[in-house]
Amino acid sequence: MNFNAFFLKSFRVLLLPFAVLYGAIVFIRNRLYDKGIIFKETTFNFPLICIGNIAVGGTGKSPMVEYLLNFLQPKYKIATLSRGYKRKTKGYALANENTTALEIGDEPMQFHLKFPNIPIAVGEERLVAIPQLLHDVPDLQAIILDDAFQHRAVKAGLNILLTEYNNLYIYDFFLPTGDLRDEWQSVKRADIIIVTKCPADLSVEKKQKLLRNLHPLPSQRVFFTTISYGTPYHISNYTVRAITEKDEVLLVCGIANPKPLKDYLLQKAFTYYQKNYSDHHIFTIDDLREIVEKFKSIDVPQKMILTTEKDAVRLTKFKQELVDLPLYVLPIKHEFLFDEAELFESAIEDFIINFSNKK
Repeated sequence: MNFNAFFLKSFRVLLLPFAVLYGAIVFIRNRLYDKGIIFKETTFNFPLICIGNIAVGGTGKSPMVEYLLNFLQPKYKIATLSRGYKRKTKGYALANENTTALEIGDEPMQFHLKFPNIPIAVGEERLVAIPQLLHDVPDLQAIILDDAFQHRAVKAGLNILLTEYNNLYIYDFFLPTGDLRDEWQSVKRADIIIVTKCPADLSVEKKQKLLRNLHPLPSQRVFFTTISYGTPYHISNYTVRAITEKDEVLLVCGIANPKPLKDYLLQKAFTYYQKNYSDHHIFTIDDLREIVEKFKSIDVPQKMILTTEKDAVRLTKFKQELVDLPLYVLPIKHEFLFDEAELFESAIEDFIINFSNKK
């Protein structure tokens, strides 16, 4: 038995009164938005695609944003707008060649590094940031709103809701007892629901059972994805190196849900060790020294340090120290199951085309 996990779950159950209070606040807030009392939603005459969830933790929002960027970039002039969580600045900002993760946040910085020709913007108040972004990039054809589903001040034209296979919202409860930051009722606002991090061999029978349990509206489309990991590349010189069954890996990560990554390493590597950090952790030079010392203590010839793409953008500031360090970045992406990638992509493109035709 994992006593740490057991203790944490027991402690969270004790916080049930706070969860009920939080749920009541969320319920009232949503009803005020629904009625247009005090809180009002603003609609833009422009294609806005929202990626989000109703739970805290890693459902795969960033890889889904990247999936859309890869798909849409050759066809449309698109941009992303994020809040810029844990950045050291405030207000609206549009990334440029001198931008750092401290200025815009790690996930937007990740988008900026991987898609340098796509406008990447941040702004806490999306209602203010969207007009500014449209002013700065007047030829835009669509904007992807990252992690904006629960922020109802702006009403997107297309809402994509992610829920994790092993932590479906239908079996969850409000914070702090559960992981929900919004109510189940809010799922009705989604146009597309994606069950992420599914087993790669998910059966049709299991898919149908999940659909029955999720009970989507007739107008909602449901897709299923699995996580696919690419070949690790060096954080500094970008040379690639595959993980082999002889490798001992030091995993360095500060992400919300590292379990799928750990499961992957159990399959690929001989063994792995871990340096845990909080989600969106800002690495210091002392952290790097600890990582190096831990790596040196692994007394085998075939070893490597592995980190996530999100963590990598917060480590690249140590340029000199990383040159000779075998620190590799593991790329990740969504793969649609049941050959439904084209159906999903068609739904996205139909939204943009139909929106443009309405103007």
